[in-house]
Amino acid sequence: MWLEMLRRSLAKPKTSVQLCLLGVSAGLIAAFLIILFRLTILFFQGAFLENPDDFTTLPPLERVLMPVIAAFLIALFAALTGFKHYRLGIPFVIHRIKRHYGQMPLYNTVNQFVGGALALISGFSVGREGPSVHMGATGASLLADKLHLPHNAMRTLSGCGVAAGIAASFNTPLAAVIFVMEVVLREYKVHIFVPIMLAAVTGALATQFVFGDASELVLITVTALSGWHYPFLILFGMALGAVAYAFNQNLMLIIRTFKPLSMFPRLLLAGLIAGGIAYMVPQAMGSGMSAITLAVESPDDVQLLTTILIAKLLATLFAIGLGIPGGIIGPVIGLGVLMGTLMAFFAQFISPGVDISGTYSVLGMAGLLAATLHAPLAALTTVMELTSSPEIIVPAMLVISAAYVTALQVFGNRSIFLQQLDFQGLAYHVSPATEALQKVGVMDEMDENFKLLYSDDKEQIESTLNAVDSQTPLIVYDEENGYRLAEYDLSLMSDQNISINYINLQGISSQATLADAFDVLKDKRTGAVYIYNLLDNQQIMGIMRWDQIRHILTIRNSLL
Repeated sequence: MWLEMLRRSLAKPKTSVQLCLLGVSAGLIAAFLIILFRLTILFFQGAFLENPDDFTTLPPLERVLMPVIAAFLIALFAALTGFKHYRLGIPFVIHRIKRHYGQMPLYNTVNQFVGGALALISGFSVGREGPSVHMGATGASLLADKLHLPHNAMRTLSGCGVAAGIAASFNTPLAAVIFVMEVVLREYKVHIFVPIMLAAVTGALATQFVFGDASELVLITVTALSGWHYPFLILFGMALGAVAYAFNQNLMLIIRTFKPLSMFPRLLLAGLIAGGIAYMVPQAMGSGMSAITLAVESPDDVQLLTTILIAKLLATLFAIGLGIPGGIIGPVIGLGVLMGTLMAFFAQFISPGVDISGTYSVLGMAGLLAATLHAPLAALTTVMELTSSPEIIVPAMLVISAAYVTALQVFGNRSIFLQQLDFQGLAYHVSPATEALQKVGVMDEMDENFKLLYSDDKEQIESTLNAVDSQTPLIVYDEENGYRLAEYDLSLMSDQNISINYINLQGISSQATLADAFDVLKDKRTGAVYIYNLLDNQQIMGIMRWDQIRHILTIRNSLL
């Protein structure tokens, strides 16, 4: 009984204690999966690396062979589980949330866990946030499925899982919340903001308990910049916008070029390219976080940093473009840090004798993130959280604004995630009407005051219609016609004849939202659907008419 009350309360589009507690639970499940994922990587890397993600101490032959062997194992595992389950990462999560309320297929997640772990263990230039987001969304989806929650609540919980995944990856709970709102859900509503915020905090605290609370940028020293730097920062931001456009275009070019290849040779080619780059520039191996250490240790070695930047750029483009299961945010952060450190070499003439390399490295990360992902606010909050330096806010705003506007207006750049979705043919567009209706479960609006008659006898139907109130729907059932709505047809009634009009009813689950009812009725613009209880032998719980849905769209849309 308490579960039924929970489901009914969650069908309402409002903040509730129940939804907040479920958000915390989703955050815990996501954090558990991500902690397991990170411990798996650390365990296997600890067997052959002196420091995690540092492959420079390995012999050349091992650096070459590891990505090749890992690519073969990734392809083999994908073949065993079925290549149809090889849609992974943040773009796939966006598609599932927008079009399927965040329901995540289990086999895809298994591929993501195993493939992502193999890729990161072996030194591919991919990030851990892609697998983390995927697994976080899956954990939340499993929780909602287990409790048979309404799909509008499942959608919110999937956002909670994504936020927990980002927070657990980078220890940035606020940036995780903004990322979900800005990139994944692409909307700001209070009733979903609060549980997502709690899930992000839960994910961050859980991973801090296991891995500590040190941020990725703890080694970088941020120095306040004078106003003389601001014109140069605008130019710097414009350059980052151009680089982000070039990065996105070349990544999509590689994806399109190698599409005719089947998955097995494509992944093996990715391993061979990664092995070749690792042989020549071992510093380019690993996620983007390793580039931060290099930039801090050698900020004045322009030749080394330029070599690593070019090698890491190629390694990232080919790894992600050829289908290695990892994230793009980690490498973009590393590339941005390298670019910022290089730009500091020229900016030092503005402030001689002041160490500004750390500040510029952080600004490079922020600008490249904003322009590549089309997430300026998420990039800004990431910088604020990772540095804990108020001095960085104004310069970061300048760089992010210049980078974002340049990429968008000058080059017509789009989010790399949306470009990948378009190429894969995965829908993510939802009409405003559907999006509004997705937020409300049918249990919140259904008419439960109905009469059910298991008979097709006309006289019995007539007597029942006479006995019930005119506002009470009469549903009749017979094996030949199924469920139908019976009502008097006043336009055909006369003194001698009483005409009964029958409206065929299609059933939808109690987990459904008003958007599902709308999809059933939108072509006819009339009629009704019945709502059945998924857990009680599909007993009818209520009825939803087209007029109710139209009323919600026209009168109450602003409240949803």
